[in-house]
Amino acid sequence: MQKAPAPTLIIGIGNPSRGDDALGPLAIERLEALALPGVELLTDFQLQVEYALDLAGRQRVIFIDATVSGPEPFDFVPVTAAEDASYSSHALTPAAVLHACRKLSDEAPAAEVLAIRGYGFELGEGLSPRAVANLHEAMAFLEATLGAGPAWPGPDPQPETPSTVYPSPVGEGGEAG
Repeated sequence: MQKAPAPTLIIGIGNPSRGDDALGPLAIERLEALALPGVELLTDFQLQVEYALDLAGRQRVIFIDATVSGPEPFDFVPVTAAEDASYSSHALTPAAVLHACRKLSDEAPAAEVLAIRGYGFELGEGLSPRAVANLHEAMAFLEATLGAGPAWPGPDPQPETPSTVYPSPVGEGGEAG
């Protein structure tokens, strides 16, 4: 007999090798230390259609990702299932993954996106000090939302100052992951 999935799924999206794009995976690392009951945590570089299977049977899903635009320090917004241009792509939006879930199981869970403002996304770049501060604020908000204790059991992620600053390669759409 297969065990029912945890009611809440939190997915951290991003590439730890691309500067502030590591915000999603870093948030998941912090949440893992809390061992939240009823919460499953996943992380990946980008969303794939296969995640629709992970969403099935959940009550709530939170997608955490870095963003190159939007409010500082973060934005927390509901997202609904929608077929969009990413639907047939190898990298989907949260709305497209929810849409695929609904097509598979006739329903999709309630979902939100926690978009944490980042500033530098170059390959090999470290975290920017402003992104670290934004991560702190986003995690405090998320802890309160989930009714959890502090998610900062150890030292802060250390920002790095690159010797050369390059413009961000991220295109329109606001998402870096």
